[in-house]
Amino acid sequence: MLSNRIQTADLDWQHIEGIDVPVSKQFGDVYFSKDNGLLETRHVFLNGNDLSERLADLQDYEYFCVGETGFGTGLNILALWQLWQQVRPNNHSLLHAISVEKFPLSKADLIRALNAWPELKPQADQLIAQYPLPLAGCHRLSFPEQRFSIDLWLGDAHDVFPMMAKTTQVNAWFLDGFAPSCNPDMWEEQVLNHIIRLSDVGTTFASFSVAGVLKRGLRQHGIHISRPRGFGHKREMLKGIWLAPEEPLSPERETEPATSVPSTSVQQRHIAIIGAGIAGLSLAWAFAQRGHQVSLYDQSAPLAGGSGNPLALLNPKLCAIEQSHTHLMTLAWQHALNHYAKFQAFRPIQVNQLGLKNPEQLLALADEYPPGILEKDLDAQLRSEFPALRLLQAGAVSPHQLCAEILAHERIQYQQAKITQIHPTDRPELFSDNQSLGQFDHVFVCTARESGQFFEHYPLLKPIRGQVSWLKNTQQPLRLDSAYSYGGYCMQLDAEQLILGASFYPGRDDAEVLREDHEHNLALIRSVFPDYADTLPDPHSWQGRASIRAQSQDYFPLLGALETGQQVYSLTGLGSKGFLFAPLCSEILAAQILNEACPVPMQVLEKLNIRRFQKKAKAKKPYFKA
Repeated sequence: MLSNRIQTADLDWQHIEGIDVPVSKQFGDVYFSKDNGLLETRHVFLNGNDLSERLADLQDYEYFCVGETGFGTGLNILALWQLWQQVRPNNHSLLHAISVEKFPLSKADLIRALNAWPELKPQADQLIAQYPLPLAGCHRLSFPEQRFSIDLWLGDAHDVFPMMAKTTQVNAWFLDGFAPSCNPDMWEEQVLNHIIRLSDVGTTFASFSVAGVLKRGLRQHGIHISRPRGFGHKREMLKGIWLAPEEPLSPERETEPATSVPSTSVQQRHIAIIGAGIAGLSLAWAFAQRGHQVSLYDQSAPLAGGSGNPLALLNPKLCAIEQSHTHLMTLAWQHALNHYAKFQAFRPIQVNQLGLKNPEQLLALADEYPPGILEKDLDAQLRSEFPALRLLQAGAVSPHQLCAEILAHERIQYQQAKITQIHPTDRPELFSDNQSLGQFDHVFVCTARESGQFFEHYPLLKPIRGQVSWLKNTQQPLRLDSAYSYGGYCMQLDAEQLILGASFYPGRDDAEVLREDHEHNLALIRSVFPDYADTLPDPHSWQGRASIRAQSQDYFPLLGALETGQQVYSLTGLGSKGFLFAPLCSEILAAQILNEACPVPMQVLEKLNIRRFQKKAKAKKPYFKA
């Protein structure tokens, strides 16, 4: 179990030759060498893993993963990023870094520390822009234009490494962190065991430390160790490689072991996605951003179903802080804010969450979370008898604008077609009536409650009717940067219109716009803001949209393949949180299919697995006329 809250690093500063060097009060050690921390990073970690040659030799669409045991100031990762920009091949290869940090620097301290390295400023500025909130768990930072990404796991290494799913091999390790004498926990056997679990033949290791505990820990796992010259005044450093059993070590390689192993065959994938709601659109974006070709199909139009409302509100119900590292909604909220901020369709806002039930429990969250996330008060624009918690980090998305931005991607092709059959071979074939649309490397079914038609034994999805209302309120418009949540919600759709939502009727699948649902939405806002509700026009002038959400039995999304060995997958069951869940779920699926690092703990992965309801799910083989 991760600690209840992440404690940021407590620092002293030493001013040496014009550079502010951070010193950890927790561990009594400097974060980087007083001589030249950047040169030491290059010597020990970059050269120690032979990364110049290995990165330059990556094949088209090849994925390379670097692991690190202490993020600190981010110096090692930024130096890696800079090297990648210098040597990366002109293809679609990808570089990913995984790093763990128990005491992350505050953003202000990070900026101060990285001022020591002006030549890294282009990378540092991008890192700072996406630097995560100090909350336990995995934070994915993506830089697709750079073909580079980072998973920053916040928490104790003893807790974090056992939670990581092995969906890929870590190719090179930076065994960093403070010296074993200052931070012995980082170098204990349990941590090394999981570092090895996440590695494989060909993985290399480098460290400034040649402490006996580290050498013994690696050797007992069969890692070959050498000790080349260290940086500066340090006589030695550590270098290691996991050799194949049949690969003897020749004398000339004793000090500089080879680091290359045959790479697996990699190539561009052709992906088919059925359903152009937010699940299908998010998947299409995830694969297209990685350089793969996507064919997206919908029987009527993009966003024709539950994702097509005029506005989507990112409004998570945060959990107690001790559960935040495995709480899907909390993880998805952080990922979604980072993801949507790259689109013009996104609007950052604050959400006033009224405490209608158990208000004390809701308000207590403000004291648990770090500053800048939650406040115990209500926006002064609307008055209510109910207490409120204000979520300072939230957002709204314009679905149709987002859709247009995604479909403009050069590797996403949209086609209106009703898919009637999936022929599940090694390369599944899609049919519209009896016409073949082609074969694909992978097929994704994202058609909500209709997904079951393509599978046998598909998990039950419950219908939930919801209707939103919008109306002119030019007399008393709300601020564009605020929303109110109270069982329903209200916020400005634009400068002139207010949007209210949403009715919630489990078990109903009728999608006509009804006056009674407008009345329901009015009653909801009147129950908390009676004075404001009285200023709104009569519902007969309101507009609206009704749609059907698909909800799983346990309220978690369904993702993955129903049968191993087949390339047909599904992403459904997002319920009323589609825009919140879809970006993270898409990253998880991409990781599983492309053998990349997974951005959530194994516990969350198990909760989302589509096969959790039944162990023997078989994909349906549709009848096909030759």
